[in-house]
Amino acid sequence: MAVRISTPTEYESLVNKYDTWMFDCDGVLWHGDRLIDGAVEVLDILRKRGKRVLFVTNNASKSRKSYKGKFDQLGVEAHVEEIYGSAYASAVYISSVMKLPKDKKVYVIGMAGIEEELREEGVSFIGGTDPEDCTLEPFTLTNFSLDPDVQAVLCGLDLHVNYTKISKAFQYLTRNPGCQFLVTNEDSTFPSADGLLPGAGAISAPLRFALEKDPISIGKPAKTMLDCIQAKVNFDPERTIMIGDRLNTDILFGQAGGLATLLVLTGITSEQDITGPNASAIVPDYVTQSIGDLRVVNGK
Repeated sequence: MAVRISTPTEYESLVNKYDTWMFDCDGVLWHGDRLIDGAVEVLDILRKRGKRVLFVTNNASKSRKSYKGKFDQLGVEAHVEEIYGSAYASAVYISSVMKLPKDKKVYVIGMAGIEEELREEGVSFIGGTDPEDCTLEPFTLTNFSLDPDVQAVLCGLDLHVNYTKISKAFQYLTRNPGCQFLVTNEDSTFPSADGLLPGAGAISAPLRFALEKDPISIGKPAKTMLDCIQAKVNFDPERTIMIGDRLNTDILFGQAGGLATLLVLTGITSEQDITGPNASAIVPDYVTQSIGDLRVVNGK
């Protein structure tokens, strides 16, 4: 059963217990372009107490460098090496785990963030933001030329997804031998400033249905994301806590990696999801209403 924390003593104990704090971003630190009250103060408190702060997000629409720009815009202290996104983890997976040969390519359904991270890792790609794939013209096989060098399809959040992109990805996955089906993450939704919108999982769903095949998922809750972090950061899992708003990604990710977990109720998960007869089987270690609640440890 999750421990509901609410008193200054309980928050003080929590802060003292963990040295590394991993934060989801959307729904935990902000909604769209609106900061959650107290988030900046809490991060500042943790840094002043010598805690390591990391940001672990499934948002693949931005590269780490671009995401740093969002932190700056919102007035949140963050360094590129503290940011771990599913676009970055996917690029590392393709270059270091798959070891995609330099003469092979990835077909991308996604946005500029994925392209930037693939480029940083030296991975060749096609698709993505290419105007040719963003066309409103009907897709036909008559005008399609199969690139035999495509050995993976990587699908992430794409606000301009269309039938052309899905059809091309389908062709590569069914006609190029050994072509891998990868997704940055499988989030069904994501929280915008004005409400929920379909997430990356919804973008890849047509391909899953057409192929009758599940993809390899790179982001939370997959351990691939944690492996990516552990390759760069030395931390003790027993002294590390994952803070998130979604049970089936953030909290499951922490549990799979042997981390403590703190659920906040400012994003996807509601009170009804963790209490009552229909409560989720995924149970966090701790629950608090908002990350801003931790301000009390600094006398606020």
